Amino acid sequence: VAWRSVNAAGARESNAWKGFTLRWYQEMFANEAIADAAMRSLIVATVSTVIATIAGTLLAIGLAKAPWPQWLRKGSDLALTVPVVTPDIVIGIALITGFVILRQFSPMFETGMTTMVIAHVTFEIAFVTLVVRSRLALIGKEQWEAARDLYCSTAGLWWRVILPQLWPGILAGAGLAFILSVDDFMVSFFVSGPGSTTLPIHIYGQMRMGLSPTVHALSTAVIAATLAILLLIALAPRRATLRSTP
Repeated sequence: VAWRSVNAAGARESNAWKGFTLRWYQEMFANEAIADAAMRSLIVATVSTVIATIAGTLLAIGLAKAPWPQWLRKGSDLALTVPVVTPDIVIGIALITGFVILRQFSPMFETGMTTMVIAHVTFEIAFVTLVVRSRLALIGKEQWEAARDLYCSTAGLWWRVILPQLWPGILAGAGLAFILSVDDFMVSFFVSGPGSTTLPIHIYGQMRMGLSPTVHALSTAVIAATLAILLLIALAPRRATLRSTP
């Protein structure tokens, strides 16, 4: 895909190298349909990531620190695991079925941007919660007890002790949620409606009409952006450790 995006050959000659060119990227940026799809993808990913990050972080803290019964803790672990291991097509079918039922009570569940945000939040929360909870598990009880021994208030404990160590996990969870949202096709395909075409759905529609060099350029750009976000997520904990080291 990458080398075809800079190949001067057209769609019919894409398998033959005809020289280096950035023409297809220029056409990609000049394409209004691609720009609209990219904007919708960013809107859905940003809104769903913010909601999922806040909800997932609070859920992780609640599950880790609240004195839940053993049976309820096991049930919550199972509920968090289900969205992670369930195939996307099953999640998509389940969500669209639920929206069809809820549509009888409110028109807000008509397929479109709103249902897409709700759908993305549904599977993003599990990933954010698992990442944040794993980071929270690294903060030992000794730090909580030491802060209390130094007469630290509850707000001060969270603001000065816990959150500075927890934010790399929150950032990693948010980055993972954003990537999952931007790259998601199957769930988005089921819950999308008129005026809610995202980049993966647009690429799928273009592929059905035949692969073009512009599609190769768009796919390469999406992959490059995803790798860049993953790199930032990987470097965030390391930078946090370097800053905290005297």
